[in-house]
Amino acid sequence: MKIDLSSMTITKAHEAMKNGDFTAVDLAQAYLDEAKKRNPEINAYLEIYDDVIEQAKVADEKIAEVKKSSYAKASKDKQRSKDFPMLLGIPFAIKDNILIKGRIASSASKILENYRATYDATVIEKLKKEGVVFIGRTNMDEFAMGGSTENSAYGVTKNPHHTSRVAGGSSGGSAAALAMDGALAALGSDTGGSIRQPASFNGLVGLKPTYGRVSRSGVMSMGSSLDQIGPFGKTVTDAEIVYNAIKGQDALDGTTISDATYSPKRVGQQKPVIGIPRHFLTGDGIAKDVLANLDESLEHFYQLGYEIKEIKLPNISHALPAYYVIMPAEVSSNLSRFDGVKYGLHKDGVDGIDDYFETRGRGFGKEARRRILLGTYVLSSGYYEAYYNRANAVRRIITQDFLKAFEDVDVIITPTTPAPAFKIGEKTADPVVMYLEDIFTVTANLTGLPAMSVPSGFSEIEGKKLPLGLQMIARHGDEKTLFEVGKEFQGEMIN
Repeated sequence: MKIDLSSMTITKAHEAMKNGDFTAVDLAQAYLDEAKKRNPEINAYLEIYDDVIEQAKVADEKIAEVKKSSYAKASKDKQRSKDFPMLLGIPFAIKDNILIKGRIASSASKILENYRATYDATVIEKLKKEGVVFIGRTNMDEFAMGGSTENSAYGVTKNPHHTSRVAGGSSGGSAAALAMDGALAALGSDTGGSIRQPASFNGLVGLKPTYGRVSRSGVMSMGSSLDQIGPFGKTVTDAEIVYNAIKGQDALDGTTISDATYSPKRVGQQKPVIGIPRHFLTGDGIAKDVLANLDESLEHFYQLGYEIKEIKLPNISHALPAYYVIMPAEVSSNLSRFDGVKYGLHKDGVDGIDDYFETRGRGFGKEARRRILLGTYVLSSGYYEAYYNRANAVRRIITQDFLKAFEDVDVIITPTTPAPAFKIGEKTADPVVMYLEDIFTVTANLTGLPAMSVPSGFSEIEGKKLPLGLQMIARHGDEKTLFEVGKEFQGEMIN
């Protein structure tokens, strides 16, 4: 049978395979064909794996075992549901900074061009236990540094909705893989908006979980106090399914937390109360279409019966400058390990120190070098207190502002991005203009709060519809409310 990939979801695929409408091999082949057809133009994948069908055959064997064992039991449906993981046989795209044992993981950098992972990231271990099918590794900004996937050493990823425009970043390849129907789900990493922004640009759902809810073991670090791994999905339900599969404490990541770490309590009795920081939406650079779409979204919430309150986040304007001090500092520390000695690219110089300079100078791209230099500067003697410590003090103040706001509301809503996807090359000449793309997203990383982008409409440009996204932020550990509100906004069934 012909599989309609455009309307496919994890839930639909799961039910179809459970009922025998098609096999995991059929599903994998459909996505593999589309990926191979569209990737030469889109450049979502850096590598499409050559064992996809073999992986799918293993998934079909597991499905057959589940059916055989479940039919032998009296409580068939209950047993089948228990033994048939939701992600069994589901085709996944994986960002190139997440390790899969035996496969290349380059973080889209020349310095790790041929590096093969020696172990699985914890999230990959979890997905393998679920029985997913890995389609390939996806393009990204080098070491996750960027908001457009133009900083990849292997070429820009184009937006499937309009190929003259960016797919977003740094997880642009993962988002584009889904948007072009080259996978059914994907993983990305989010340090300042790197899941939510490309989700918005590609008309997808993208979740940055609470800091510590998903293990970072086996993920190449950019900003260790900011990074989180999260899912892309076509629906809120799909994102929730993937999140539930990958979350949890991990002995290999001391920052991970349990379900019991936070006990969020709602203000709203019937429905969550929505907060809107109007004062933060009056600055230059926010497109009129984005503001109009936000008003339409709020009206939709009002019609659904939600209470909407205006809130104040007094220090939110300082979030972006604080982020662009803290993040480069952590980048400088984390990328010091790539020295050409233990693994990855090695270039010979006249002596040991020159080897180091030659390797890093040739191996890192322009944006990576810029952030390493900035981070080294703010951590240097005489400037540490003036820049890095002060930025962390601002970070704590901003966090307190959000916690204060959550005394009156349950979800804070903003646009995900200040404008729809911009043209390839439009902002590369001015790093500051590019950094301003993160204005709505960096706060969730600075505060550790969970945030999700959901599709909210379109902006028509050059005769084509470019997706827009709505960002929802909740209390620490309250992904449940994000999923509930997101599903109702999208018209999905609430569990």
